[in-house]
Amino acid sequence: MSNAVRANPHMARTTFAPVIATVDNRLRCRVTGASGEQIETDMPRAMGGENANPSPGWFFRASLAACCATMITAQAARLGIVLTKLEVRVGADGDTRGILGLDDISAGYSALTTDVEIGAQAADPEQLRDLVRWVEAHSPVGCTVRDSPPNTLRVVIADEIAAT
Repeated sequence: MSNAVRANPHMARTTFAPVIATVDNRLRCRVTGASGEQIETDMPRAMGGENANPSPGWFFRASLAACCATMITAQAARLGIVLTKLEVRVGADGDTRGILGLDDISAGYSALTTDVEIGAQAADPEQLRDLVRWVEAHSPVGCTVRDSPPNTLRVVIADEIAAT
């Protein structure tokens, strides 16, 4: 794949299919992808949910952790590094006043922390640090968070569609 993309860089450009979130019950959402894959989210009781599923913020942190772990594993295999241990923990700080609209505070996380615990056969610590640093620069989810691309919001009013 890498050689094909190097020879034809335009092949690397893609538009990813959207996911669609719909509210099922109170604050419980079902998110469905183009191939039928789905997850369900909910909010804690203190926020008005039923705590029936992880929150969207949990899935966000899980996505960041899973992408990092996946990329470390894939790159280690390409480099011939045999991993013996890999744990990626993602924590976050924030202020729920932003979610509740109580103060002029962002609803977003104020800090993220990613901790990688890694071990490998016949690899020195600097090789493993270099591997993790490489992944930090190439992980799609991590780079999206770091680079903060524009997020265009479009609002479509359902009644306006029906009227046309």
